[in-house]
Amino acid sequence: MNLISLVWNYLRAKPLNTGLNIFLLALGIAVITVLLLFNNQLQEKISSNAKGIDLVVGAKGSPLQLILCNIFHIDFPTGNIKLAEAERIVRHKMVKKAIPMALGDSYSGYRIVGTTTEYGALYKAELASGEFWKNDLEVTLGALVAEHTGLTIGSTFASAHGLTTDGHAHDENLYHVTGILKKSNNVLDNLILTKVESIWRVHDLIHGPTVTPVHPSSVVESVEMGDSIREITSLLIQYRNPLAVIQLPRFVNSNSSLQAASPAFETARLFSILGVGVDVLRGFAVVLILISGLSIFIALYNSLRERQYDLAIMRSMGASRRTLFISTLLEGCVLSTLGASTGLAIGHGVLWIFTLIVQESQKAGVTAAVFYSTEGFILLGSIGLGVLCSLLPAIQAYRTDIHKVLAGS
Repeated sequence: MNLISLVWNYLRAKPLNTGLNIFLLALGIAVITVLLLFNNQLQEKISSNAKGIDLVVGAKGSPLQLILCNIFHIDFPTGNIKLAEAERIVRHKMVKKAIPMALGDSYSGYRIVGTTTEYGALYKAELASGEFWKNDLEVTLGALVAEHTGLTIGSTFASAHGLTTDGHAHDENLYHVTGILKKSNNVLDNLILTKVESIWRVHDLIHGPTVTPVHPSSVVESVEMGDSIREITSLLIQYRNPLAVIQLPRFVNSNSSLQAASPAFETARLFSILGVGVDVLRGFAVVLILISGLSIFIALYNSLRERQYDLAIMRSMGASRRTLFISTLLEGCVLSTLGASTGLAIGHGVLWIFTLIVQESQKAGVTAAVFYSTEGFILLGSIGLGVLCSLLPAIQAYRTDIHKVLAGS
């Protein structure tokens, strides 16, 4: 009988103790795995969705709400801003690029965003089929929108006010699907993109055919500069130079009725708030892992005392001290490896079930089908814990005096 078979039979001899040790370690590893997967993916999505956007300018209110709404599209707008006021910001010498955003409506819970093609270019959007919107009431769908709603090229639909499915429907103005984007694993997957003018037309802010302006607006070119009627939700701004980090937000907040919010600052503040809960759960998981380590140690220590006669017989049959030492270490390694592997599998499984139940997690791009190198370190660390916990019992097995044991039996 080789050592692996011997160790496995020892573990099978006490299924309750073995199962408890594996369960305790697996539970702690599972909690850490879920936190790792969720936290890492959330940070990656936030980083990729905010990439290229230095400042968001919108109506007064919560800066965090302004960021969540206009970059991540998971909150409601703080209000609208006058087009004339937005033009004043766009003309500032510190602004390199400004992308208008007009929000307010949705379809089947997916937000309709009135913007320009520069917004798609910001995320390097590519078409899977069809073409980008060109005329009023034409839309291009994100990949997940098309997948979950069943809309295809040529489909028409009516938008609803707000982000709920029971909002007031604008049946008098139907949108027409002209294109579908490739899946990009960013916020575009969950959006319906169209012209700003489409949002205005749906809300009766455009009557009759569009007239070519004499002095086009720097925000929406189809509108006369200084238009006092039309509004947008926000501006996504890129700085012209590093000095703008200090000057532009101060200019917006001090010299206009608008508000400037920094995505980098607000997301850092958001993670600092969420970090408290994450740290508590991580601490709970560490305690579980330490308890499981102690449990493995106690189980091996007690089983060693019960197996002294077996070990003495093995020695008398030719087994070396080194063999007994390795077999005890191996037992601890097997327990910890089974516990860690089970914990990693449970962690991925729990996250998979979570994504099936909570639709918002799918919109956020969270998936269980991703693996991080950190998980490998968790597995190695767990094996190291098993070695550490079995070290003292292994030393005692090494020091077993076969004469005293057999004489005492």
